[in-house]
Amino acid sequence: MKIVFTSAGSGGHFYPIIAIAEAMSDLVREKRLIAPKLYYLAPNPFDQKALFENGIIYIRIPAGKIRRYASIKNFTDFFLTLAGTLSALIILFRLYPDVVVSKGGYGSVPTVLAARILRIPIIIHESDAKPGRANLFAAKFATKIAISFESAEKFFPEKVRSKIARTGIPIRKALTRVETEGARQYLNLEPRVPTILILGGSQGAARINETVLSALPDLVSFANIIHQTGQANIKNVEAVARVELTKESHASRYHPVDYLSEVSLQRAAGVADLIVSRAGANSITEISLWERPAIIIPISESVSHDQRTNAYTYAETGAAIVIEDENLTSHLLVSEIRRIINDPELSKRMALGASGFADINAARTLASEILGVALSHEP
Repeated sequence: MKIVFTSAGSGGHFYPIIAIAEAMSDLVREKRLIAPKLYYLAPNPFDQKALFENGIIYIRIPAGKIRRYASIKNFTDFFLTLAGTLSALIILFRLYPDVVVSKGGYGSVPTVLAARILRIPIIIHESDAKPGRANLFAAKFATKIAISFESAEKFFPEKVRSKIARTGIPIRKALTRVETEGARQYLNLEPRVPTILILGGSQGAARINETVLSALPDLVSFANIIHQTGQANIKNVEAVARVELTKESHASRYHPVDYLSEVSLQRAAGVADLIVSRAGANSITEISLWERPAIIIPISESVSHDQRTNAYTYAETGAAIVIEDENLTSHLLVSEIRRIINDPELSKRMALGASGFADINAARTLASEILGVALSHEP
């Protein structure tokens, strides 16, 4: 049995695949199946360590990107996607997998097209409340379509809706739970002070970083700040923070990190009194499972079509408030953080609102469906 995964090059697309692979390993062991060979076809490996740990073989497939604005790159990238499709055709013909699983994004298009040509079953998973163009395109070829938000269904053509099932978003096992014991010591946090966890997504968020830096003197006056900046931003953030906090007696309360490992994220979430985050579907699902109050700051519609819809869908539960990206200021951010932190009843209601939003068994549900399709396709 051979299973191919494909996606674009972001953590929101990539890590659900890792979660599915983890669940698949559990199911194979429980049902005493022969372990399938797993492959990941995409423009880049994103996290080679995670692929290696889960026995997934990476094969590079080039892919072009269609931008939402006029650009000569839209023309040149068409040929890159064509080249990727030819490359995927050759690779899939040689491997001839039993199923191709797509998480969407531009990086998935060549592999999905090649699978369609070769009549290989395709399963797609859509994380966002408003589906991306790659998955809407792939839907007409798909054997099964998994969605995370009920609201996503109406965006798909009516003729494919019979294939749709709501599964939720697959989350890595380690991140479905938090760790509190010894977390403050591990993260070097000051005791008896509220802790704010600020997440900018897998690549960081420049706008959030800038706002947090402007607000730092106010923030550290009343809270520990764990600030995930993104690997490309860490040096600049640290340099600016040193200047901003030069005269601050509580400068040691600020903890910028480029990337939070699974262990660090478990512990940071475990002690967080409030989480500030972008509105990626994975991030929202993790926050929901952690049952923490949240301030959600979606990327503007001009950059990302899905985050705003994700944010307001989640906010309807009462678990979060939304600050639009264009409205984000240091004063507003500090004001809203103080309002939630200083109101225990509000914090409690928000945490309760988060409960039940996400499906903790999403990865297992998807893994079971994928294995079922793969087994039915085997000669």
